[in-house]
Amino acid sequence: MVARCISVSIGVLLVCGAGSARLAGQTAPGHDAFYYMSLMNKASAVMLAEGGLVPPALGGKIAKGIAQVDADQAKPGARRPADYLVFEADLLKAAGPDASRLHTGRSRQDMGSTSGRMFLREGLLDTFEGLNHARGRVLALAALHQKTIIPAYTHGVQAQPTSLAHYLLAFDAAMQRDGERFRAAYADINLSPLGAAALGTSGFAIDRQRLAVLLGFDGVVDNSYDANHWSPQETNLDLSNVVAVSAIGVGHFVQDLHTQYHQPVPWIILKEGPLTGISSIMPQKRNPSALEQLREIGGVVIGQAQTVYFVEHNTTTGMSDYRGPTHALNAAKTAQEMYSLLADVVDALDVRVDRALDEVNGDYSTMTEVADSLLRISDVPFRIGHHFASELTNYGRANRKTPKEIPYAEAQRIYKDATEGQTLPLTEAQFKEALSAENMVFNRHGLGGPQLSEIDRMLSEHRARLSSDTAWTKRQRDSIAAATAALNKAFAQLMAKAGN
Repeated sequence: MVARCISVSIGVLLVCGAGSARLAGQTAPGHDAFYYMSLMNKASAVMLAEGGLVPPALGGKIAKGIAQVDADQAKPGARRPADYLVFEADLLKAAGPDASRLHTGRSRQDMGSTSGRMFLREGLLDTFEGLNHARGRVLALAALHQKTIIPAYTHGVQAQPTSLAHYLLAFDAAMQRDGERFRAAYADINLSPLGAAALGTSGFAIDRQRLAVLLGFDGVVDNSYDANHWSPQETNLDLSNVVAVSAIGVGHFVQDLHTQYHQPVPWIILKEGPLTGISSIMPQKRNPSALEQLREIGGVVIGQAQTVYFVEHNTTTGMSDYRGPTHALNAAKTAQEMYSLLADVVDALDVRVDRALDEVNGDYSTMTEVADSLLRISDVPFRIGHHFASELTNYGRANRKTPKEIPYAEAQRIYKDATEGQTLPLTEAQFKEALSAENMVFNRHGLGGPQLSEIDRMLSEHRARLSSDTAWTKRQRDSIAAATAALNKAFAQLMAKAGN
């Protein structure tokens, strides 16, 4: 991935390198600060002419000068300046001193704030698409493993059996909430500061709403002081917070997978290939290199997001250091790498179905169902059933027996001892069924449980939400593209008025 080098100077983004890696199938290139400055210049020229702040002929002349400078800066090796004053010097050479009226009612402050938001919205959409790609791989794996029983853990100890689909849908639920946070952040980011000038607007009737429409924003940042000096800190944090929260969820997933490598025979493992490595000295070892890399990348995302807090805290409004999107964009770019590797990891997982069930059957995670069965079938108070199931566990472990190896007669004796002489009110068949992981997983009745009907429902709803989020990102890109097309059309019409 090509890093975008950004620094901040007097509210103006200075950018070196326009590279922006995207997922396969996406063709739109990344944009540099000159590109965004060009859009702002075109929008300002169109708005000034439409509002009568410059005569049509002068507006056309300014537009032709903008087009000439843009063409010159599109040539190989051009410097593509990010500072408007550098651009303006070239513009005046191309169109004469009156072309300085392009900057009417405008400041490098509001231009920098606007550029920052355009960078942020592009970075957000790139990152959101990466998340959606990973979610698609998670849901595809869940669909394959609706009946795969696995051990689930609390406090790092096997707790109850569930299905792999149930677990993966929990992970996707977290990523789905990440999607909600991306949408909310976009709503805050995609508002235009342009026309706010330095902080108090100007004596010219600048149509800020028109500028917002021409640049593909959904509206304006209402208060002109807020536009440049308060809101940038929040928009940077909006994007940073989303990816940091998401990275923590990815980290949980990675740790769950990595823990399985502590076992001699894991029930889930990475397939041998580019995501694993073989020890240089220990030929038996297959190292889960991708998991370690993914965990590291997630940690970097969190660190980069935290950097935004460190840079922004304890500054007075109006300073330049807290307003630039550099660190938020770094976090978003790294999050894109994280989602890409996450998708690869999910695709490379080798789920050993029989081994997972053996893991469950080798421990006592169905004991909750024993207590529940006593209550459900025979109206035995849960705490009494809980005590019996605990004593049953102690007996089995002390005698190195799995739950299914405990004789029914021993269960009857343990129940009698645990209840001061009462008879176990479960038949042998009922007792054996209560010990069954399949029974416990697939005969649940609660909303959101691992039973197949609920897994099917949740899969359908999660797929629909993913489809909605995918369509949403496309709509935002289409909306920006349509605004840019409309701007270019209006700009071309303005150029045609030059000299008339």
